Amino acid sequence: MATKYGGYMGKVLKINLTTREVSEYPFSDEERQLFIGGKTMAAKILGDHLTGKEKAFSEENLLVVTTGPMTGSGAPSSSRFNISTLSPQTGYITSSNCGGHFGYYLKKSGLDALILTGRCETPSWIEINNGNVIFHDAQDIWGMKTGETQQALDGKMRLKNGRVRKNGKICIGPAGENLVLYSCIVSNERVSGRGGTGAVMGWMRLKAVCASGNKEVPVYDREKMVRHTQKWFRYLRKHPLTGSQLPKLGTAGLVSAMQMKHILSTKNYTYGQYDEFEKVSGEELAEKYNIVNKGCLTCPIRCARTVEVNGQQVKGPELETLVLLGGGILNNDLESILKWNYELDELGMDTISCANTISYAMEANEKGLWDNGLKFSETGELSKIFEDIAYRRGIGDELALGSKRLSEKYGGKEFAVHAKGMELAAYEPRKAVGLGLGYATSNRGGCHLNGGYLVILEGLGLSMNQTTYHSKADLTMLFQDLMEMISASGQCLFTSYAFFPTPLMNHPNAWYTKLVNKVLPFTGPVVRIINKFPEIACFHLPVFHHTKGFEYTTGMKMTFGRYIRCGERGFNLEREVNRRFGVNANKDALPRRLTETLQDPKDPDSKVPLEKLKKVYYHARGWNRDGLPAKRILEKLKIADQAEGPKRKA
Repeated sequence: MATKYGGYMGKVLKINLTTREVSEYPFSDEERQLFIGGKTMAAKILGDHLTGKEKAFSEENLLVVTTGPMTGSGAPSSSRFNISTLSPQTGYITSSNCGGHFGYYLKKSGLDALILTGRCETPSWIEINNGNVIFHDAQDIWGMKTGETQQALDGKMRLKNGRVRKNGKICIGPAGENLVLYSCIVSNERVSGRGGTGAVMGWMRLKAVCASGNKEVPVYDREKMVRHTQKWFRYLRKHPLTGSQLPKLGTAGLVSAMQMKHILSTKNYTYGQYDEFEKVSGEELAEKYNIVNKGCLTCPIRCARTVEVNGQQVKGPELETLVLLGGGILNNDLESILKWNYELDELGMDTISCANTISYAMEANEKGLWDNGLKFSETGELSKIFEDIAYRRGIGDELALGSKRLSEKYGGKEFAVHAKGMELAAYEPRKAVGLGLGYATSNRGGCHLNGGYLVILEGLGLSMNQTTYHSKADLTMLFQDLMEMISASGQCLFTSYAFFPTPLMNHPNAWYTKLVNKVLPFTGPVVRIINKFPEIACFHLPVFHHTKGFEYTTGMKMTFGRYIRCGERGFNLEREVNRRFGVNANKDALPRRLTETLQDPKDPDSKVPLEKLKKVYYHARGWNRDGLPAKRILEKLKIADQAEGPKRKA
């Protein structure tokens, strides 16, 4: 459907894998203005189809691949795309954001989004070139790991002159084919990691999608956007987080700060510090193993590490993998983590959920609940265990289910560290209670990013009181909405790190930084006023370049207040769709280890006061006591129709 806005190609395709019918899916300019793109656009599409009775592994489920209007615009870190579906891991809709090349080439092919439904009769892969869809048999690549699969696909995409046609790919590995509940979708070396998207694609018998084309992504005011982008790039390169720490150390550079602040998950979240953290730190990785930095398209940050495994250069581990396969299982051997990270990517498995499932199994064995042979610090057989999970062999067949289902079978629910069935990220929340609230209320489950990443105020950027509950609910809401909109627009969330003024980052002990940290617990009322009356924030913040960039790219009028409102709409829309699948206040939960057991016996506040935080949070959001959006909130956000159920049949 043609559009008056820049940043959009104006076309969404729906592909029925059962019948191989390809049709254009209507998505109007009014919907673009309300639902933007990315995960919010996907939530709208899923909300228009799902009744709450569907199963993840069924022909009624959808796999929705969306870009944002900023994808391919040339703005910093604007190569992102999103994959959303009904998750086999959680039973709720999930979204997974990914970098790399696929989103860019999907738009170059003339598409803003791709909706997949049904099931291929035999294993297949899809080629999309300039909007034309071709089905191919995938019997010869079914069973391949992700790297080998992508090499084989390049061989099939050769032009007459022998060169490989420029393209972007998504594919699954053996874990997705065998329906591991936390299997992922891989694009080049980037991963759409969480929620079991790979398992849904595997159930569909769809091995891969390749996109290519030569269409240009339109920009509403290219002259202004070019000037703004140049300024934006310069700002990111000068900022201490995006211009120094992330390029030098990657996300792994946070390990030392997490150790200092007692938020480094250790021994399945028993502790917040690891005595041997220096052996598995970002500094150790950078000094001894990193060969070169890499980044996604148009990214000035270049946070990815490149390491050597088995004689070849491959992507290095990010923070989550480093922590959860390090101190999380009491392993101080960094080389083993480099190898496991590569193996898990090749198999197509989420490293976060896999690592936490392993650590749950180790503790269950230690406590005599499940005799499985897995022990903390004894990790020599893990490579074989990962293979067994991916191919559903022996104990791997059970580990493929994740920690929630295992704890329901064997016991130990108090130390199965998940929210809504999705294992938590590497940050121990008892010393970052705002993040704990974010984990619990995240729409897709135990996610630090969808949860708002308030830990950046609780020790990893600024240092407000880590265990106070004051203003944490309001700030969590604000950060969740900002993250939602950045993701929907098609940009990397790391661009938001520069939101914090440089002087505060460069001078953590200066009087003005200490003052900000003291004031933050009292900012809740201000945040709530902005949330209720976004027209008050009718300005562009000089440290937040996203609003002007969005306006120049799309032609939509945008301010900081409107940006927040768009994110709020997306977050509430996901919540409303999940309501159909049974989400409520009781599901916004954390294991008792985090809410009842003190991390530090001498500190009575070193646990997550979740119920107290939830009460304030629901009130701030305008949700009822059951944790569901009130009718007036849905009407304010123009999504009241979603309370009536789906509008289209899958």
